[in-house]
Amino acid sequence: MSDTELAKGRAMRRTLMGDAYVDKMAATAYKDPMMQKFIDLASETVFGTLWTRPGLDLKTRTMITVISDASTGREPELAIHLRMARRQGWTEDELTEALLHLFGYVGAPLVRDAMLVAVNVFAELRAEDAKA
Repeated sequence: MSDTELAKGRAMRRTLMGDAYVDKMAATAYKDPMMQKFIDLASETVFGTLWTRPGLDLKTRTMITVISDASTGREPELAIHLRMARRQGWTEDELTEALLHLFGYVGAPLVRDAMLVAVNVFAELRAEDAKA
């Protein structure tokens, strides 16, 4: 594992998700040693290599990721990436429209599931903002 790519990836995850969310995930989902190996590899390869490439800004990358998740029915990942997209400046309305646009291309069931995830994520984010 490259220490440089791992460090870049960890920093990028914090940029995309925020310190509080990364710390929460470290204390829950990634607390287990097996899951720690997973997040280290993801940090190095996905966040340290893909997300730091030149050519696209982070806002565009988050939208691509949201569309990919919704189109393939990756609901847990979609929840994470919707949070990232909101942190990069996409509005609830823009993300909703992007998901609705998929209706004619990937079908109603996937879009419905994605919209249900978005409803929950947006409510969580509004509640978090109200506490802050």
